Amino acid sequence: MTDLNSKLAAIAIVGALVLGGCGTVVERVEVDEVRDLSGEWNDTDSRLVSEEMIKDVLAHPWLGEFQSGKGARPAVIVGEIRNLSHEHINTKTFVADMERALINSAKVDFVASKTERQEIREERSDQEVHAREDTRKEMGQELGADYMLQGTINTIIDQEGKESIKYYQVDLTLISLVDNRKVWVGQKKVKKFVKKGALRL
Repeated sequence: MTDLNSKLAAIAIVGALVLGGCGTVVERVEVDEVRDLSGEWNDTDSRLVSEEMIKDVLAHPWLGEFQSGKGARPAVIVGEIRNLSHEHINTKTFVADMERALINSAKVDFVASKTERQEIREERSDQEVHAREDTRKEMGQELGADYMLQGTINTIIDQEGKESIKYYQVDLTLISLVDNRKVWVGQKKVKKFVKKGALRL
């Protein structure tokens, strides 16, 4: 019985260790810390690509030409950023990163998106009925955009066994709303080597 009890006790201890090892572990990290877990597009890619591309677009001649002709900052709006990649990419966070970089540059005015404008217009319409006259915001006073930023995110994946190369290509185009001229075309590439480890039980 002693040997049997010892074996049962050992099994219980091993079982407890296994179950304990399966528990969820949470560790808080800095928001700007880089941690690639899956090798897929992540928050770091979104932030770095958007910042670099916005820096590039603001360094090209279209900005100076507009300011010299109009004497004011151009108004920019971000249009559709299409995800044509092999994986799910939240383009809304990428758009938000670009909006932040544009606004923080203080070189352009930024116009609200189509969805945001609709909500704001509904609020103005509501004010026409319910707000005091001295606080109402009139219709027809919106700032029209001068340029629209559009783009795509594509991927190429080369895989052999547990190793793969993930190649991301982001293409952005800045288009004049007056005459549909493409005043800037930018491209950013991200390449990752991913090696999956052996499954351990």
